[in-house]
Amino acid sequence: MARRRKGDAVSGWVCLDKPYDLGSTHAVGRVRRIFNAQKAGHAGTLDPLATGILPIALGEATKTVSFLMDADKAYRFTIEWGRTTASFDREGVTTATSDVRPSVADVEAVLPEFVGEIQQIPPIFSAIKVDGERAYDLARAGETVELKPRAVTIHAARVVSAPDVDHVEIEIECGKGTYVRAIVRDLADRLGACGHVSALRRTRVGPFDEAKAITLELLEELGDKARCLEALLPVETALDDIPELAVTTEDAFKLKQGRPIVLVPRQVEALKARLTPGTRTVSAMVDGIVVALCEMRAGKLEPSRVFHLEKSGD
Repeated sequence: MARRRKGDAVSGWVCLDKPYDLGSTHAVGRVRRIFNAQKAGHAGTLDPLATGILPIALGEATKTVSFLMDADKAYRFTIEWGRTTASFDREGVTTATSDVRPSVADVEAVLPEFVGEIQQIPPIFSAIKVDGERAYDLARAGETVELKPRAVTIHAARVVSAPDVDHVEIEIECGKGTYVRAIVRDLADRLGACGHVSALRRTRVGPFDEAKAITLELLEELGDKARCLEALLPVETALDDIPELAVTTEDAFKLKQGRPIVLVPRQVEALKARLTPGTRTVSAMVDGIVVALCEMRAGKLEPSRVFHLEKSGD
């Protein structure tokens, strides 16, 4: 007999506005306890020293986490000039200082060099594995860490403000794997200055942005579970860029049993027109609720992930 999971069968997304000095794993734990959810996970670690968007999946939404891992992200961060640290953030040990204070015009002149597909060497204080060990563990142990450049994509970058000569605030939109601390390191080097990240906020992960965000404090203040559930975003939120196909209840039953369904030619052509080149994933829906994620092959939809969701109020 299968062991019954502890907690409630709660499914959906929490677009958490993570506070400063809280790790992603601890944030997931607190959200899970608030909802008494059986399962929980997050889509993309956010450093404890950063604030902002941390999408947290509950229940059936955990089956869609992988679709957010490759999502574009947006960050707003502040560079403090004059001091470079080992970790390129404000809590690192100072490794160099400089009196150079780049102007806004200086920054804006070189910022376009960091837009597009660029080669970026991750900071040694990162979670990248080197011979099975985390780079930050090796760095903290005093070992020499050499990381290879990786291709990352910066879609846009702009200066937001410069409150004083010691600081400049920048916003970027980027693809997966981008390190803001590496951008700051390379930007300071390009300008012949020293600098580090003094504040970092993630403002978007795919479809999850600040307009959808909620704080831990507010969730805890809501108290009543029914009111907390109102803060949940649908499981389908993470699938916004995946083509949808409305299916019959009979076809939905087949998909939930792991059986493929046959498409008519017009459905195949309509889906091909909406699929991103090189992809085959389609969301099968009934009454706006995702039934299964499927792969389209040879005129059929073959289920790869099946969901067990009910309409609100059912």
